[in-house]
Amino acid sequence: MISELSALDDGPVAVAGWVETVRDQKKVQFVVLRDESGALQLVRPRPEGDDAISTAISALTLGSFVAVEGQLKHDERVKLGGIEVKVDALAVASASEPEQPVAADSSIDKRLDHRFLDLRNPANALVFRIQTTFEHALRTWWVEHDYIEIHTPKLMASPSESRAELFQVPYFETTAYLSQSPQHFKQMAQAAGFGKIFEIADAFRADPSFTARHATEFTSIDAEISWIDSHEDVMAMQEAVLVAGFQAVAAKHGEEIERLLGLTVQVPTVPFPRIPLAEAIRIVAERGYIVPRADGDLDPEGERRISAYVQEEFGHDFVFVTDYASGIRPFYHLRYADDPSLTKSYDLVYRGTEISTGAQREHRLDVLLEQVADKGLDPAEMESYLEFFRYGVPPHGGFGMGLARLLMLLLERPSIRETTYLFRGPNRLKP
Repeated sequence: MISELSALDDGPVAVAGWVETVRDQKKVQFVVLRDESGALQLVRPRPEGDDAISTAISALTLGSFVAVEGQLKHDERVKLGGIEVKVDALAVASASEPEQPVAADSSIDKRLDHRFLDLRNPANALVFRIQTTFEHALRTWWVEHDYIEIHTPKLMASPSESRAELFQVPYFETTAYLSQSPQHFKQMAQAAGFGKIFEIADAFRADPSFTARHATEFTSIDAEISWIDSHEDVMAMQEAVLVAGFQAVAAKHGEEIERLLGLTVQVPTVPFPRIPLAEAIRIVAERGYIVPRADGDLDPEGERRISAYVQEEFGHDFVFVTDYASGIRPFYHLRYADDPSLTKSYDLVYRGTEISTGAQREHRLDVLLEQVADKGLDPAEMESYLEFFRYGVPPHGGFGMGLARLLMLLLERPSIRETTYLFRGPNRLKP
C-alpha cells in the first residue's frame, strides 16, 4: 500500500492504484498515483526517442488503474509525502475513458449518478472509514457488556410502525411489508429472555420527503434492554455507547478529519443534558420562537433552537428531550402512572437535529390492549406482536438511531446523501 512506503528503505517496490494527475514534460514525466491508503508521485526521466514506458505514460487517462514496479527513493523535496518511485515498469490494468463525468464542482445529484467516482475523493471516502470505526466501537461496547447481536427480518406480515409509511411487496399469495423498524422483534427478544440486544441494519420508510435528513432506505442502529426502572436507563446506555463511538473516531481518524475536513471531533461528556418536552417548548418560546405544530412536538426549527440553548447553557452538542405526550407517541410507549398523558420516552437531538427516539415500553398486556384501542388500531392486526406479551415480558426499553444522520452532523456534511454509500430517496433508485 502507498501508506506503507515511507517506512521502507530505498529500493525496489511494486504499487498499484488509479491515475490522479499526469505531467507529461519533455525531459521527465510525473504521475500522481492514488490507492485507498494515500497518494504517491511516480517519476520517469524521458529517454531520447520515446520508449514503451514513456509512450504508455503519455497515453494515460485520468482514473485508469495501473500497476507499477520501480525504485523507491526518500527525498524531502518531494511535497507528496517525501518519497517518490522511479518507474521501471508500468502496466495498465484497466483504462479509463478520457472524459470524466464528474468534477469537484459537480452537483450532488451528478456526483451520486457516478458515486464510484465521487468516492475516489479522499474526503468523501473518509466518511466510510469513520463509519466503520464508529460501528465497530458500538459493537465492541455492546459485546463487552454482554449484549446479543440479532438480525431481524426485513419482510414483515404487518406494520411495525405507521401504516402510512409502508412499502408493500408482493409475497407469493399475500402481501408483505418492508420493515420500518425492528421494534417488534427487539421486544420479542426481551420476551425470549435475551436481556440485552442490538442490531445495525437496514430499515425502510415510504416517506416522500426531500429534505437533507430523510431517506427511504437507511441504516438503523437499535438496542433494547430488560429490567429497567425507566427510560433513564436507556438514555444512560445510549450516551455511554455514543461516547465509545466518538472516542474511537477521534483516536483513529482525528488528524485525518482535521486535515481533509477541517474539523475537530468533539467527544461528548456524560451525562447529556435532559429537558422535558414541555420545558423545551417553553424555553424556545421565551427565546422568541413559538413552535407551530398542532401536535405539540418540536419542529426542525424548535430542535435547532433548543440545541442552541443547550450549547449556550451547558456547552453540549447533545440533549435528550424527554416526557413526550402520549398522543404523539406509539401505543407501545409506557405512560406515567401519575400522568397517563405523558410517556417515559425521549428524542435525542444532536447539533439541532433529532437523531434518535427511545422509550421504556409498555410490557403489560392489559394496558397494551387499552393503548391499542386508544390509538384506534385494530387488535387483530397487532396479534402477532401482542402474542408474546401473553406469556410474560420483563420491563424493558430501547432506542433506534439513524446512522447516516448522525454522521452527517458529526462531519458537518450538508446532507445524508454525503454519508450514505448509495442513497435511496423518492426519486433515486440508481446506482
